[in-house]
Amino acid sequence: MCQLNRRPLFNPQGDSDTAARRIINGNTTNLNDFNNMKYAWVSGWYRQAMNNFWIPEEINLAADVKDYPRLSPAERRAFDKILSFLVFLDSIQTANLPSVGEYITANEVNLCLCIQAFQEAVHSQSYSYMLDTICEPQQRQEVLYQWRNDEHLLRRNTFIGNLYNEFQQNRTPENFARTLVANFILEGVYFYSGFMFFYNLGRNQKMPGSAQEIRYINRDESTHLWLFRNIIRELQREEPRLFTPEKVDEYRAMIREGAEQEIAWGCYVIGDDIPGLTSGMVRDYIRYLANRRCLDLGFAPVYEGYETEPPACAWVSQFSNANLIKTDFFEARSTAYAKSTSLVDDL
Repeated sequence: MCQLNRRPLFNPQGDSDTAARRIINGNTTNLNDFNNMKYAWVSGWYRQAMNNFWIPEEINLAADVKDYPRLSPAERRAFDKILSFLVFLDSIQTANLPSVGEYITANEVNLCLCIQAFQEAVHSQSYSYMLDTICEPQQRQEVLYQWRNDEHLLRRNTFIGNLYNEFQQNRTPENFARTLVANFILEGVYFYSGFMFFYNLGRNQKMPGSAQEIRYINRDESTHLWLFRNIIRELQREEPRLFTPEKVDEYRAMIREGAEQEIAWGCYVIGDDIPGLTSGMVRDYIRYLANRRCLDLGFAPVYEGYETEPPACAWVSQFSNANLIKTDFFEARSTAYAKSTSLVDDL
């Protein structure tokens, strides 16, 4: 196979045999048949993602409006820059997912990508709600477009953005595989220094509504990570030539580069001026995550000595677990909707 074929929209001659279905370059009918799926894991993922539906405006930000002016200068600076970065990540992800779906010929997997794109849009809505509620209009615009003027922020966005653009300009199987790994990095590494910052505010009784918004977003991103992990694993089985030792080394280098950028970003935006969170904690946690992401894909770790979660960062995973939070800060209602439970997080 030397080319990547776009998925046809109308294909009466498509193959209805599920055994013949493939992640890429299959002959799909595009018929969404929930009773005949080749990839059995899709059914559980789809139902879980549907059950994770939430509305940003249901989270009360009244305390955050009062807390924001009281944050230290370092905390406000980090809040603004991290929010600007997260807005960009979810925006570019919403725009990129349809181009990935154009070349995935397993229709049940494409259904998952549709839900993910919707959830990324909800995340963007959530950030907008936070900015509209907490910030003055002029400050809101400044936060949204900081990535244009902050060279550190622009550099962060350029790494993933260029990988996505490369696939847009040259749609080869190799670039498609790189795009999948880039998605995996974005979902599994790039968000996490920001998540750590918001959870640290929350555990210090600051900005509780913002921390809750991030908790829901984190839950969604964990399912997206699980989705791309499975897509990549299926592609490994079906197209082993895209995962030769040389290519695996390239993917590992991408994961390491993503981690190094996340660490550098954390040092820049968080530093050692945030009570309860240090640049060393960010470094150790991101290196641990990078190793974990490599292992998830069957790759060798990229850092020595970071095989387990750093004890000083155990609060991150505890605080992010929606099922461990009994009630909202202001309303006696479950934070994980009654119909929703979290996927078993084996990532």
